[in-house]
Amino acid sequence: MTKSQSPSASPKMWVKTQVLSLRLPPEGFRLVSGAALKAVDVAYEVYGNLDPDKKNAILICSPLTTDAHAAGWHSEEDKRPGWWDDLIGPDKAIDTNRYFVIASNMLGGCRGTTGPASLDPDTGKPYGSTFPKITVEDMVNVQKLLVEQLGIEVLEAVIGGSMGGMHALQWSTSYPNQVRKCICIAAAACLSAQALGFEVIGRKVIVNDPDFAGGDYYAEGKVPGHGLAYARMIGHLTYLSAISMHEKFGRSHREGFDESLFETGFEVENYLQYKGEQFVERFDANSYLHITYAMDRFDLVERYGSLQKAFAASQSEFLLVALSSDWLFFPEQTRELGKVLLELQKVVSVVELDSPYGHDAFLLEVEHLSQVINGFLEKPAFTQEKPTLLQEHLAPAKAAEPEGATLHQKCFTSKEDYRQLENLVQPGSYVLDIGCGDGSLIDHLYHTHAVTGIGIDIDLRHIVDCLRKNVPVVQSDVDEGLSLFRDKAFDYAILNRTLPVVKKPELVLGEIVRVARKAIVSFPNFACIGNRVGLAVKGVMPVTESLPHDWHDTPNIHLFSLRDFQALCERQGVVIERLITISHSWPSRLCLALGLPNLGADFVIAVLSKR
Repeated sequence: MTKSQSPSASPKMWVKTQVLSLRLPPEGFRLVSGAALKAVDVAYEVYGNLDPDKKNAILICSPLTTDAHAAGWHSEEDKRPGWWDDLIGPDKAIDTNRYFVIASNMLGGCRGTTGPASLDPDTGKPYGSTFPKITVEDMVNVQKLLVEQLGIEVLEAVIGGSMGGMHALQWSTSYPNQVRKCICIAAAACLSAQALGFEVIGRKVIVNDPDFAGGDYYAEGKVPGHGLAYARMIGHLTYLSAISMHEKFGRSHREGFDESLFETGFEVENYLQYKGEQFVERFDANSYLHITYAMDRFDLVERYGSLQKAFAASQSEFLLVALSSDWLFFPEQTRELGKVLLELQKVVSVVELDSPYGHDAFLLEVEHLSQVINGFLEKPAFTQEKPTLLQEHLAPAKAAEPEGATLHQKCFTSKEDYRQLENLVQPGSYVLDIGCGDGSLIDHLYHTHAVTGIGIDIDLRHIVDCLRKNVPVVQSDVDEGLSLFRDKAFDYAILNRTLPVVKKPELVLGEIVRVARKAIVSFPNFACIGNRVGLAVKGVMPVTESLPHDWHDTPNIHLFSLRDFQALCERQGVVIERLITISHSWPSRLCLALGLPNLGADFVIAVLSKR
C-alpha cells in the first residue's frame, strides 16, 4: 500500500457526530410525494478544515445501512473506526489535509437523522407507520440543506458507494452546477430486477413478523427482530460473491446445531445468523423498510424520461467505478451509464476493479479503489466561469518533471514517428487514444494542439496515471470492441504501436474506423530490410529501434509487414488515405528511394477512413 492507503501510517483521527436541526420554511420540508416533515434533524461528521473560499468541501454519501460515522474514532473504547476510515483521513485517498469532508446519515435512517423512530412534533410519539414514503431525491435534498447551512455553495466532489452512489448520481442531476466531481462506486441509475427481488423478500419477512404491529411496535417495547434478521441475511448474500463465500466458508461445519429446526451446521449458516442478530441490535426495521423502498424506486429514466435528459444539464466530471464480481450492481450497468455520459460528451472515466469480494469490495478491499479515487481527486478543479463540456474544459496536467517536460513530450521531440503523428492531428480535435498508457499522448496534444479526448487502457496503473494527468479514461479491453462509443464520435482514433499488441486486429481495425472520422495507426514493419538481413545473418529475432524488445518479453503478439497491413485494410473495406514510412538506416532509406516501401520502412504511420 502507498501512504495514502495505509490507515496505520497516521495517528488516529478523533471525531464527533453532530446533529443539526435544519432551518425549514413554515410549511416544513416538502417531499417529492407532496407530504411534508415539520422538522428534520441531520446527524453528520466533518473531517479536515474548510478553506476560506469554501471550495474544498467533499460530501460522502453513505451506503444502505451505515451512518454518519464514516471515518476516525469517537473514543478509546471504540472497537473499530468509521466504516470508510481506510479512505478518509490525513494522507489517505480522500485527504483531510486538503479537503473538508462531510459525512451524514440519510433521511429515514435511525442513527440521528429524522426517520420513522423519530418523534413526530404533532404527537410527541415515534412516527412509526405514519412516517411518509421517501425517495433518494428527498435524501439528497436534505443533504443539500445541510451543505448550505454549513455555508457551502459548491461541492468539490460528491462520493458514494452502493446506495450512496445513487445519491451521488442524484446530486449531479438535481444540482447540475453545484457538484464539480461525481464519484459513483458500485451503483447504477436503477436496480436490476434480480436485486429488486431480493429487496422485496427482505421487506416481506419484516412486515409479516408478528411483532411488526403495522410499524407501530415502539410503544410495546418490542421489535420485529426475527423478520429484520432474516431480511439482513437475504440482503447480505447480495453483497458477497460465490468465490468469496467459497473461500470463506466452503462446506465447513460447526458443532452444536439443532437438527429439529433443520439447521445444517454449515459455517455459512452460523455466519448469516450472526450477521442478522448483530443487525437487529443496531438498526430499526422501519428505517430498513423505508430506505430499501426508496432504493428500489430510484430510477433516473422513470424520473426524467431518459438518462440523456437526466444528465443533459450536469456540469459534473464523472468517475464511475464497477466491481468485477458485483452481482447486485452488474458492471454492465456501469458501462451503460458511462456510454450515455460519453454520448453527451461529459467528462467521464469508467473503471472496473477486479475483485473476488462482490459488492462489498468497495468497503473491504480499498487499495485499488484508493488509487483511483486519489488520482481522480488530484485533477485540477473546475472554475464556475469555465464550462465543463469535454471539448472545452480539460485542464492542463502538472509537469511530470522539474523542467516541465512530460515523458510523452520528450518522446515527441526525440522520435521522428511521434513527431509525424503529432503533425497529422488537427488543432482542436476530439481524439480517442486506444492503448493510451499513462495518457501522455492526449496530455501532450492538449498542450500543443488544444486537443481533448479520452484514453482506453486495460492496466489499472495506466488508468491511475491518466486520472492524475486529468485525462478522461475508460478501463476496457479493446479486443472486446468499442461498444461504449457511437459511430463517428471522434475526429481521430489513434492506435499508436497498439495493433501488434491486440488479439483481434481485424475487429479493432473495423472498430476504430467506425468510431472516428479518421483513424491513425502506427506500427513497426517486420519486413524491413534490417530485420530480414538480421534474421538471415544471425538467425535470431531482431531487436531494433522499432522493435526494441527481446522475443521473450515483447508485448507484440502479431508481427506483420506493411504489405500484410495493406491487405488487411483491403479486406476490411478500409481506405489508406495517407501512408508515412520512416527509415532508421541508410539501407532502409535506399530501399525507400527505390520505391520499395515494404523493404525500406522501419516504421509506418497510416491515416485511415471507412470506405
